[in-house]
Amino acid sequence: MSGYRLVICNCPPDKAEGIARALVEERLAACVNVVPGVGSVYRWKGELCRDAESTLLIKTQAARMAALTARLVELHPYEVPEVISLELKADEGEKRYLDWVEEETS
Repeated sequence: MSGYRLVICNCPPDKAEGIARALVEERLAACVNVVPGVGSVYRWKGELCRDAESTLLIKTQAARMAALTARLVELHPYEVPEVISLELKADEGEKRYLDWVEEETS
């Protein structure tokens, strides 16, 4: 088994489905959950901002991270898209699910 990642990316609600589909179709992700209705508060270029967003929960292999990150940057409308990767330990998840993630992203 290889390493696995859960990648978190927030994006505008009207772009979320298209980004999710592209990542799965291109085998960069096995699955992307689109979580609507997220409100984000942040500081950008010195101003306090609040935006409605959707959160993408992206499941992939560690080996696909560079390609996935590059594609997210291409697809994402933000100047600086959020791409946060969390390591998933192969021995701490459901083996059949992790095998499926590996199969779908190979």
